[in-house]
Amino acid sequence: MTRKELARQIYKVSHIFGTFKLRSGQISNEYFDKYLFESNPALLKEIANGMAKLIPEGTEVLAGLEMGGIPLATALSLKTGLPTTFVRKKAKEYGTSKFAEGAEVRDRQVCIIEDVVTTGGQIVMSATDLKQIGARTKYVLCVIERDPKSREILGKEGLELRSLFTMEELTASQG
Repeated sequence: MTRKELARQIYKVSHIFGTFKLRSGQISNEYFDKYLFESNPALLKEIANGMAKLIPEGTEVLAGLEMGGIPLATALSLKTGLPTTFVRKKAKEYGTSKFAEGAEVRDRQVCIIEDVVTTGGQIVMSATDLKQIGARTKYVLCVIERDPKSREILGKEGLELRSLFTMEELTASQG
């Protein structure tokens, strides 16, 4: 599948209209329901193929953020052979009481995986949590970069965003 075909398919499968409150608190009249493209095995495989090319050299662990980043990190792990860890928004209160489950991140180069990025607020919080347990984080990969301001916000925290598609690219793919 070409890049343009992939953009067209993601848009077709997941773009919906209505009134939606985003994680950032912003209100939007359009939404990309990431679970619609993440739950489609053929589309998820093509997304992983595209995202694998964005993984920075030297990455040792993929960190999928709860919840949408987890299937993406898993698909990327299967594609690349890199181990993954699953990052909760807060540590669970039972069992191991960890917020990062899976591969060890201490003293390892960790690449954060997310689905859609609007402001990057949750990414900043999760990156801070990962650094507190010894992870080295610099890069963030996402499928859709919804707002270009997220690059600036993440950049101020020493994080570099690499997106498979921007909102503008997805919209332009329909023409």
